[in-house]
Amino acid sequence: MDKVLIRQLRIDTVIGVYEWEKTIHQSLLLDLDMAWDNKPAAATDDYQYALCYETVSNRLTQLVTEHPIELIETVAERVADCLLQEFNVTWVKVVVMKPGAVATAASVGVEIERSR
Repeated sequence: MDKVLIRQLRIDTVIGVYEWEKTIHQSLLLDLDMAWDNKPAAATDDYQYALCYETVSNRLTQLVTEHPIELIETVAERVADCLLQEFNVTWVKVVVMKPGAVATAASVGVEIERSR
């Protein structure tokens, strides 16, 4: 399976369950593995056959920042659904990390895999 990868996409947004978290922006880091047939793009060297990681990154930033979200689990599901529905990928792995959420850990997060 071919994949397109995005690593540590930083999105600053309102995220959290505590009242103080609902008044500030915090950073999330997203790692994405997206199933995509890279052969047509490679064979033709033509951008129209590629999955544009800039377009994906911009759309996901918009998605995650448009409304406050309490749980990173919700972020992961919304991101996966968007990639499957809007970008027509057939399989995705989404990792959402929240640095600094636990004082004694560098980061905490969730990982999900979804497919159509």
